[in-house]
Amino acid sequence: MGYAHVYAHEIMHRGRVPMEPADFVPDWADRPRKAKFHPDAETLPLPESPEPPEQAAGGVRGFTLPLLSGMLRDSYGLTGRRLAVQANTDLAALPHYTHANWSRGTASGGGLYPVSVHWAAGPGGPLTPGLYHYAPHQHGLRRLLTGDVTGEVRSALGPGAGAAAAATQYLVLGVKYWQNAFKYNSFSFHAVSMDVGALVQTWRLWAARYGLRIDPVLWFDEERLARLLGVAPEEEGIFAVVPLTWDGAPGAGQPGAAPAPAVTPAPETAPAVRHRDVERSRRVLVFETLRRIHEATAGRAADRPAPDALDAAAAFPPRGGDPLPLPAPPAPPVTTRRALRERRSSFGRFDASRPLAAGPFAAALADCAATAYGTEAERPGGPPLTSLYAFVNHVEGIAPGAYAYDPAAHTLRLRVPGPPGSFLQRNYFLSNYNLEQAGAVIVPTVRTTAVLDAVGDRGYRLVGATIGAVAQTFYTTAAAFGLGAGVALGFDNISYREELGLTGTDEAPLLIMLLGHDRPRPADFSHEIA
Repeated sequence: MGYAHVYAHEIMHRGRVPMEPADFVPDWADRPRKAKFHPDAETLPLPESPEPPEQAAGGVRGFTLPLLSGMLRDSYGLTGRRLAVQANTDLAALPHYTHANWSRGTASGGGLYPVSVHWAAGPGGPLTPGLYHYAPHQHGLRRLLTGDVTGEVRSALGPGAGAAAAATQYLVLGVKYWQNAFKYNSFSFHAVSMDVGALVQTWRLWAARYGLRIDPVLWFDEERLARLLGVAPEEEGIFAVVPLTWDGAPGAGQPGAAPAPAVTPAPETAPAVRHRDVERSRRVLVFETLRRIHEATAGRAADRPAPDALDAAAAFPPRGGDPLPLPAPPAPPVTTRRALRERRSSFGRFDASRPLAAGPFAAALADCAATAYGTEAERPGGPPLTSLYAFVNHVEGIAPGAYAYDPAAHTLRLRVPGPPGSFLQRNYFLSNYNLEQAGAVIVPTVRTTAVLDAVGDRGYRLVGATIGAVAQTFYTTAAAFGLGAGVALGFDNISYREELGLTGTDEAPLLIMLLGHDRPRPADFSHEIA
């Protein structure tokens, strides 16, 4: 049993046994930046990406620079400023520019956005081959290295990477731990794993409209890619490599194209970025738990599991009372881009006076159940890793209670009858939500220990990313239907396991997702910048 099992146990029990350091207090005055800063690197502005007419969407042969620009802008780029009056603890600071909170299409734990996006641009693309860092605040690309390094990325992927080895363009996702750990300390690894999944799922939802695929690779030589990016492996983890099909590149739109040969230079001659991120914090702390879980989950291409390894960790069949049919999910009334621009957290603005309609509730359940992280370890058509449960407070035509969702039959099965509001609020640790006012609270679970047993410790990153992807789908669906939404980690996981009758199983409730109507006519400012 690896250290990831220990970490997973501590995460599940942290509501009752605080994780070390239990007395930690963030130094907000010395917080890091919300993005990397390379002062000596040239920044290239990205072009605008206008919304295409409906009939033009879909069927493109691959990414173009405007398409990639649009996907980056609508996922991690800044699209507006958060100035609404709400119940979160940062409300008083929001009007001050130095504490401004900017809206983005992708959700992030604590609004910290620690994922760094690097583009390894190879031949056939619009830019000089090299390595570029996406600067979200400038919506531009910082050139960190000139020269084709895609061979180095392919070498890091190793054998068995499938179609990813044929790409000429790659997005490499890293996480600068201190950018999150300054606030969440040992818990941060759990949070940032979800952040990566949320970002990848945003890309998948965005690209699907154009008929493009987003298939992240999780198993690779992480140390080699860290060396290429010029980052210290213990300070920044490399969590995913996303190959891009590029319009006009050899093999674009041809899944069977032969992969380009990988170049494997000796480590002392391998290319590496020399530009360094300039840290704002005067004091950077090291947390032993974070260091250990990073080392335990570090990637090696040789550890890539067989495509059917995760079958042993599949979600259990839904159990409960007689099936309660749900209405067919209605089509979302707005585009994915518009939904991402409208995405936000409700933070105490839920209002139970208007019940949640069953149609959008059913759509949220169906969309979340259909979500997977989609790595090379998950075979196409394989069983899902997540189960969904719903605590119904105020949904039209559905009696209050806790239910299991059956995605195959699109039905609910009653687990616990009666209004759940008291249980929900009693087991929530923060003051920024009144859970009883939400129409429903959806809870995704994963058999975490079964995943770790099946694919090893790196599977913890897969678990987190899967839950993060579900959360991003939830937010996007809620925004598409004009509903309030919130996602929270501050709850007693064990109490939820007990309430849902999951004690004795390895199902782990890892997130709570609140859905409902917000109060009418909220106090807000219109401050769009994109």
